[in-house]
Amino acid sequence: MPMMKGGELIAQTLVQEGVPYVFGICGHGNVGILDALYQVRDKLKLISPRHEQCAGHMADAYFRVKHRPVATLTSTGPGSANLVMSLATALSDSSAFMAITSNVPTSQHNRAPFQELYKHNQADFAQVLRPVVKRAFQPTRVDMLPLALRQGLDTMVTGRPGPVNLDIPYNVYQEEADVELPARSHAHTAARMHRPGASDEDIAATLDLLAAARKPVFFIGHGATLSEAGLEITELAERLQVPVITSPNGMGCIRGDHELALGFIGRNGAYPANQAGRHADLVITLGTRFDDRSASSWQPGYSWNFPSTKLVHVDIDPQELGRNYPPTLGLIADVKVFARQLLTALAAREQKDIHAARYAEWLQQVRGWQAEWEAFVRPHFGDSTSPLRPEFVVGTLQKMLPDDVILALDSGVHHNWFMQFWQARRPQSMLNSWGYSSMGFGVCGALGAQLAAPDRPVVAVVGDGGFTMAPYVLCTAVEYELPVVWIVWNNFAWAAIRDIQYGLFDGREIGTAFYKGGSGERYNPDFAAWARACGAEGITVTRPQELAGAVELALKKRRPCVIDVHVDAEVRPPSTGTWQLPPVPFKEPVFGKPFVA
Repeated sequence: MPMMKGGELIAQTLVQEGVPYVFGICGHGNVGILDALYQVRDKLKLISPRHEQCAGHMADAYFRVKHRPVATLTSTGPGSANLVMSLATALSDSSAFMAITSNVPTSQHNRAPFQELYKHNQADFAQVLRPVVKRAFQPTRVDMLPLALRQGLDTMVTGRPGPVNLDIPYNVYQEEADVELPARSHAHTAARMHRPGASDEDIAATLDLLAAARKPVFFIGHGATLSEAGLEITELAERLQVPVITSPNGMGCIRGDHELALGFIGRNGAYPANQAGRHADLVITLGTRFDDRSASSWQPGYSWNFPSTKLVHVDIDPQELGRNYPPTLGLIADVKVFARQLLTALAAREQKDIHAARYAEWLQQVRGWQAEWEAFVRPHFGDSTSPLRPEFVVGTLQKMLPDDVILALDSGVHHNWFMQFWQARRPQSMLNSWGYSSMGFGVCGALGAQLAAPDRPVVAVVGDGGFTMAPYVLCTAVEYELPVVWIVWNNFAWAAIRDIQYGLFDGREIGTAFYKGGSGERYNPDFAAWARACGAEGITVTRPQELAGAVELALKKRRPCVIDVHVDAEVRPPSTGTWQLPPVPFKEPVFGKPFVA
């Protein structure tokens, strides 16, 4: 076996696995691997953003677009600690990357050298990351690396995807051992070949439930996106003429403008989705979690009516079955495999009891809810106001952005508007930090998305607060010539929290709006000038007639660009479900009424 340094072994393994990028920042703790990365720089490119959190969000977004993991590299102490939020974000939304963190030399363990965590156990940084990764590995010798690398690469993408951590002491990068590269990971093929399916009995039971139902719906989530089941789900919906409700990370699996697509459900969901969920007698849910926002905080009759409504819950992760609602039938299965099984079984079964005509009356009722919702919301999409109405911004972007756009959304009030009205046209094209709702994900993740799909336009819609947290992305975009467009939803406030505060405390506000001194004058930086100072394009939009042209110009130039859009902060998304922060009572919907079966 050849003598190899630990750093060389890691770099060569990543090359062997076809990993194209490492997103990371140098430090004294990882300098031992940098020369090994230099030697393979033609095959494995080191991209260095200006903050470790950004590196993690980039890797997360890369996986969401490409469904192939990359790696991050961070140094000892604060550098790796900065990765915690992006790892939590990825774990919450089932996104995979390999986080290579660095630690102090093994000869100095428990001696409190520079940046060692040692109070409870020597070199204890892996304990910091264990709650936010699928698995943390801490090889302390070079000959331990091949197994840790192979297991880490497999663990990331087998079953429900998620990030893993390899915590490497500094000396392991530089020490040598007689080692071979680990066998090439089978995980990418195995994850495709060995996906679990439902039993024949469970498929038959699902068909029996469909045969008994009069008002069925599909509810699809990130599990549908991860399994790339969009074609199968669309075929199922069309064959049966059954409407489809989507969670944020399931958007695009069925085109948002499809006549059977009802959009998102929950407090800021679309009215037809909530109505269909309330009144359905059977829900077949594919890869969803029934979290509080997509279930109106589990209040009966506001989004769902379990257990009166029958539930078929399909998920690759058995921990999700029955977590929030007891299923009539719980199935551990990959969504794509299950959908194909259901299509095959439908074709083989006599069609007298399961067919589109059976659900025609139900579909007609759903069409009525869609018409009611359109009549209520559509007039505002044409409102010409300054500052711009939120509906006008969403509608203009829907018209101006091409079908193949990748939309990266940050956390904030703008996200509620896009949940309610955006129609994603492709899978893996709408990136949300949903489970952890991390500010910075959309701002930074757009860079990773652009590297995953260099020929597609990438547009990040981010709040003024979120963008101010991570403006360094402009430096990285200019440095690596990434033509990302950031649209800053500028309403001079942490508006999502300000609106909650208004609602809970009789219109009083503190700490959520941006003011200049004690004058009461609204304040934000000049985001367009900020962009130009970094070498990017910068445009300010204060009037509605300016927005379409600004977006068109930004896409045409194919350069990093910030469009600072001044949006009316006094217009709020119309709630069609509810949401509760106990013990405060929940609010009734602005549009629509609950229905308890």
